[in-house]
Amino acid sequence: MYVITTEASFDAAHFLKDYPGKCHNIHGHRWKVQVSLQAETLGAEGMVIDFGIIKKDLKALCETFDHTLIIEEGSLKPQTVAALQEEDFALSFVPFRPTAEHLSRYFFEALQKYPVLSVDVYETPGNKAHYEL
Repeated sequence: MYVITTEASFDAAHFLKDYPGKCHNIHGHRWKVQVSLQAETLGAEGMVIDFGIIKKDLKALCETFDHTLIIEEGSLKPQTVAALQEEDFALSFVPFRPTAEHLSRYFFEALQKYPVLSVDVYETPGNKAHYEL
């Protein structure tokens, strides 16, 4: 089995509503996303896939979150969202709790046109979530 891995990163804030710890407050991370692709055989060009192709799509996905506040849909009062929008803050709404675990699955599913083996999402250099089937 051949496996290649590429990565991209983004800076974003999030919070975990009703979490019984510090993470219920808005805080930021330098998120790093590593995607591993697999193939049993190589294409005619001798590659699983050209790194530039997967890197472009991964970077585009990361850019949708870059310098935003990632918010779980329904986790803020409508007037809070309106106030943030009135201040012209960049907001990214997601239908899941914005943890590294859920983000790893999000990136895995978003890149399914490729032979994705796994996705790792790092919240910090020493803490990551891993998703694979």
